[in-house]
Amino acid sequence: MAKKIVILNGSPRKNGNTSALVKALTQGAEHAGHTVTEFFLDSMNIHGCKGCFGGHSSQACPCVQKDDMAQIYPAVKESDVVVLATPLYYWNMSGQLRTAVDRLFALEEGDGNLLRGQGRASALLMAAEGHGFEDVVLYYDHLMEHLRWNNLGHVLAGGNMDVGDIAGKKELKEAYELGRSV
Repeated sequence: MAKKIVILNGSPRKNGNTSALVKALTQGAEHAGHTVTEFFLDSMNIHGCKGCFGGHSSQACPCVQKDDMAQIYPAVKESDVVVLATPLYYWNMSGQLRTAVDRLFALEEGDGNLLRGQGRASALLMAAEGHGFEDVVLYYDHLMEHLRWNNLGHVLAGGNMDVGDIAGKKELKEAYELGRSV
């Protein structure tokens, strides 16, 4: 059965190593007949969460802030799979991705929880210069438990400093196969 996949790409590089993982996953998913919508967060106007608890999940834009999250909310609401893609920055996700993930909380507020559960699944794609993924994977796995999403796993590509370093590496094939297997 064809699925709707949303990718939140937190890389600041459109053609970087994280984006190469996204491209591979997208190709695999589209080959399997799935629909993929990618949001390149670095080029979007997304503000940090205000912690106001003023959201209303049933509204088209559930957050009180009016910015480019308004494009992401409906896509996530309708998705079967949400892929979080990010370079490793200081043993965590990039600020671009963390900000968008924080703002998804508005879908849990007010008029019913439209984020948690809902039969959704997720995967994590990461590229990094080093290999210290443990802290961010722990956070991601806890987030999946909280959201009650099926954790499809991680593709973690270390040893990628410069743009293009990931070319030919096994993690690209892993991302492709993950996309096909969704």
